[in-house]
Amino acid sequence: MVSLSSSPLVVGIGGTIGSVSSTERALRIAMTAAADEGFRTHVFGGEDLARLPLYNPRAAERTEAERVFVETVRQASAIIIASPGYHGSISGLVKNALDLLEETAKDERPYLADLPVGLIATAYGWQATGSTIAALRSIVHALRGWPTPFAAAVNSQQTRFDEDGRINDASVEGQLRLVGQQVARFAPLAGTIRASN
Repeated sequence: MVSLSSSPLVVGIGGTIGSVSSTERALRIAMTAAADEGFRTHVFGGEDLARLPLYNPRAAERTEAERVFVETVRQASAIIIASPGYHGSISGLVKNALDLLEETAKDERPYLADLPVGLIATAYGWQATGSTIAALRSIVHALRGWPTPFAAAVNSQQTRFDEDGRINDASVEGQLRLVGQQVARFAPLAGTIRASN
């Protein structure tokens, strides 16, 4: 069981296998902005997501990595999801993690119900960023979450990150920070909605 304090938590989900990717670096900029708004943050990056086995709804028990992921999301006040655009949609790595949230189907707050969810898509070109954000919005709606009004698209043909995660484009950095700021600012409203139900 994950032990987290009672202060509000933003959970970040995203990355790729093999190295710290531009997707994960973009996610961390948004998460820093949420932290600057007073939230605790926890990131499940590419290597964390790679430890999750392919989701099997009939599995008799879950791995430690699966349990930690689900329990942490259960405690979230807001979520940020970042995915690379693979062939016009989200990556299998990110989709597998989101499929695991089926474990919360019978919770008092199932899936991502009433949570603000920020979205980030990275791709080598603009076309895939748009279709990836559309896919993410559809998935978040299916999980009963509230996609925030602004989603960030990062074209990795034009935008670069250095080894320390710094970005070469201030306007894109501002967009990523806005994603983090919006989830943090909408989280108290989501808590009020849940309390009134």
